[in-house]
Amino acid sequence: MKLLLIRIASMLACHCRRTFSHRIGRARIAKESEFYFRFDLRIVAHTSCRMLDIAPRIRSKDVAPLPAAERIAYLRHTIDGPIVFTHGFGIEGQLIFHWVCEQGLDVDVLTLDTGRLFPETYTLWAETERRYGRRIRAIYPNGVALERLVARQGIDGIYESKQARNACCDVRKTKPLDRALVGAAAWITGLRADQNDNRRDGGFTSFDGTRGLLKFNPLYDWTREAVLAEARRLNVPINSLHAKGFVSIGCAPCTRAIRPGEPERNGRWWWENDNRRECGLHLPRNRSAEDTLRRDPVEMSAGCG
Repeated sequence: MKLLLIRIASMLACHCRRTFSHRIGRARIAKESEFYFRFDLRIVAHTSCRMLDIAPRIRSKDVAPLPAAERIAYLRHTIDGPIVFTHGFGIEGQLIFHWVCEQGLDVDVLTLDTGRLFPETYTLWAETERRYGRRIRAIYPNGVALERLVARQGIDGIYESKQARNACCDVRKTKPLDRALVGAAAWITGLRADQNDNRRDGGFTSFDGTRGLLKFNPLYDWTREAVLAEARRLNVPINSLHAKGFVSIGCAPCTRAIRPGEPERNGRWWWENDNRRECGLHLPRNRSAEDTLRRDPVEMSAGCG
């Protein structure tokens, strides 16, 4: 059975490489669709042709002229199937949630509660639910996996190595997200191009072949200043930590305030010497330390653009 799945993965990867390279070409993908494909043994059997069809129907050139709120409505009206918005309670997420509620869109809104968020974030969570009269569904780490992680590296093992930090992010964030997105047709995020180089490469839309869905970034071309101004104009509640110099806010042990003029993502995992550092949610495939050691013998992938 495993050999059969490997052969299917290989055929699918090669087919996608030929089809999209020949018919569309790298330059056009970069301009119009910004989607990538990545297939591995664990998901290839669950990725349907319907999923592969979504990305070409949501094109950047159709999305870009629309106001951000209308972009989300356009996504909802254009594709079938469940849409998930992962809310991290940043200013971008608060704006997107405001628009989802304002327009009454059928979007499943959830947040990843890692167990290590700031008290101020939990306060904002409760305030936001009261303001909009809507629950934000919490997704938690697997209890057994979390117990094993802490037993192995301690409660603050993240500071010991990048491998340990990645393992923590994998258990507390990436794996719960994978679980939350099962069955979804599209995933809405608050990514902006000016946050860092990884996110600049994301575009308005991409096809996440690892999870088998469309990834949609309605604020891709917005600046932080524009997001903050719109939140103020709409009187959208924001985290009180922003007034104390915290810009990008994640887990408490991994977040600090930044100095004036410092890039906004510098407050995350600041002890690591890497300007492209991420938790793994928005990378095509992020593996924990354990995953790397027991890597699948065959991981088929096909990249476009």
